[in-house]
Amino acid sequence: MEKVFVSWSGGKDCCLALYRAVASGLDIRYLLNMVTEDGRRSSSHGITAAVIKKQAEALGIPIVQRPATSDTYEAVFTDTLQGFKQEGITAGVFGDIDFNAHREWIERVCANAGITPHLPLWLEDQQKLMEEFIAAGFKSVVVAVKAGILGKEFLGRIVDRKFLADISGLGKNITPCGESGEYHTLVVDGPLFKKRLVIKESEVVTRGEHHFLEINKLELGGK
Repeated sequence: MEKVFVSWSGGKDCCLALYRAVASGLDIRYLLNMVTEDGRRSSSHGITAAVIKKQAEALGIPIVQRPATSDTYEAVFTDTLQGFKQEGITAGVFGDIDFNAHREWIERVCANAGITPHLPLWLEDQQKLMEEFIAAGFKSVVVAVKAGILGKEFLGRIVDRKFLADISGLGKNITPCGESGEYHTLVVDGPLFKKRLVIKESEVVTRGEHHFLEINKLELGGK
């Protein structure tokens, strides 16, 4: 059984990639979550590192969180993969779908660390991926939207078929998976989860070109 890590943002795409990896028999050893230099936030979607850590606890999978700046990101990522390799981990799972520049980055960094990259969602139909994710029983909450594309009213919504229909009906060519950064999610429950995440307190904040659902209090709940 191949030992792997999963590159982790807390959102639906990496979660679906994890789901497929588990189904294919891969041995998931770690989630890898890159965080800001001060260690407070996930580098990808602005979710606090504490929330991502709690999510990993709900999944029952060990998480490695590594702080980095934009300048040190690649070096820290590569160093982390080299450490994984020494533990017998031979591959990484990534939830990328169609952003070719990032695939090239993944392939280069993994090659430098002697790691094989797996991209189980690559170039698949986004609508079908979302249908698979929802049908499997995963629940994800919208935690970030790109201002000017989606309004603050979308924050906190569950990604379900109505949500997909609503964003499709806006006439803005929004991709079903939000692959152009239109929206980001936090997965709070699903078939892999041993416990569910319950958002107790949150507020809407704006940073730069995005509106965020800032989660101030989060608890683990029963299934």
